[in-house]
Amino acid sequence: MTLRQAQHGALVAGVDSSTQSCKVVVRDLETGAIVREGRAGHPAGTEVDPEAWWVALQQALDAAGGLSDVAAISIGGQQHGMVVLDESGAVIRPALLWNDTRSAAAARALIEEFGAEQLAARTGAVPVASFTATKLRWLRDAEPENAARVAAVALPHDWLTWRLRGFGPQNPALDELVTDRSDASGTSYWNPTAEKYDLELLSAALGHGAIVPRVLGPSERAGVVDGTEVVIGPGCGDNAGAALGLGAATGDVVVSIGTSGTVFAVTGQPTSDASGTVAGFADASGHYLPLIATLNAARILDATCALLGVDHDELGTLALQAPPGSGGLVLQPYFEGERTPNLPDATATLFGLTLATTTRAHLARASIEGMLCGLADGLEAITSQGVEATRVLLIGGAAFNPAVQQIASEVFPVAVHIPNPGEYVAGGAARQAAWALTGELPAWSATMSAELPVAYAPVIRQQYAARRLGA
Repeated sequence: MTLRQAQHGALVAGVDSSTQSCKVVVRDLETGAIVREGRAGHPAGTEVDPEAWWVALQQALDAAGGLSDVAAISIGGQQHGMVVLDESGAVIRPALLWNDTRSAAAARALIEEFGAEQLAARTGAVPVASFTATKLRWLRDAEPENAARVAAVALPHDWLTWRLRGFGPQNPALDELVTDRSDASGTSYWNPTAEKYDLELLSAALGHGAIVPRVLGPSERAGVVDGTEVVIGPGCGDNAGAALGLGAATGDVVVSIGTSGTVFAVTGQPTSDASGTVAGFADASGHYLPLIATLNAARILDATCALLGVDHDELGTLALQAPPGSGGLVLQPYFEGERTPNLPDATATLFGLTLATTTRAHLARASIEGMLCGLADGLEAITSQGVEATRVLLIGGAAFNPAVQQIASEVFPVAVHIPNPGEYVAGGAARQAAWALTGELPAWSATMSAELPVAYAPVIRQQYAARRLGA
């Protein structure tokens, strides 16, 4: 079936199973217009029983009107999460999420064993505590009895796709697990250049071999929803899904301000950064997705709002009352450790307090500047890998705060565009579902709500860099 042959009014669905919730969007196949949506919450924490994701997926699908009139579906999900299964298909222990940093020592051990340059060459990235391989090494060392039971390792979207197809403890066909190249590239045991697993690294991490999901092509079908003819696409990691949903092209760098912060770009060539700053992931379209991630993003603003007793709109109003650079007040916002730079045990620090800068306005602006400077460092790291950047696409809830927008135009040295609000991961998964259904990638595109002129204020990043370097 092609897009032209698709029945008029056909629908496709996309899922974003994120850290905080499960979102479903149902879109018209021809136009990409959103027809209906649904949502359900996930438990808080850095480890979660995957069954909670399965329950939330069913609730979100119900809230979105179900799948009775839907032709295809695909699942985007949070990357890196460790889902370990025994021979019976049962989950052995709660999944460790991307934001669980207990495997920091395990990451260092793997780097010592194989070398940063070798790991970057073999997997596109130097592992940090977020990655699946480091979590498996932690499991090997901290819970050896559980590690010994592991028969298969999956990621959140892999496991949900498997369950949607009718597999699980009642039908434990572990060899039916599938994934896509974008999510596989976040494990630290898959090579995005050779497009194959590095099973030596998997065994070194876990202590023995295990079944891993078959990696599907960008438009390859995973199967069908159990008991129906609804086509299931290959799925994708959340950032790759967002890139698909935005229609990101060469020259676009996506900066996403969510629980975490991410900076990524779609490129035609793989990257390999032995410093570990840039992860050379694959994307969901057959290209590559060099990416940096910060653990601290919108929650920086949440913490400052709570401290000042204001909401986010009031925080923005306060921030714009202080000058660029906050009069020398700099927030280094590593509140709960940091992934980029790799400082899992770091804490936040406020520099430059004087009588003049000890004001609510200066602190409000310093919090926004600190958040954006960490992301601007990520943009600089990505462009240092030869990636072109002609504009920033700023997404996430905080992107619609006028103060965040204005300060972003002062922090980033290229034009900042703000796409209209949307569930871009779920939207990208729906676009992928259409691709799997018809064999053609729909030309849906995002529209912009704002295009900001460059107002670069070098003092902001100069001050931030000086504090980062210990000046």
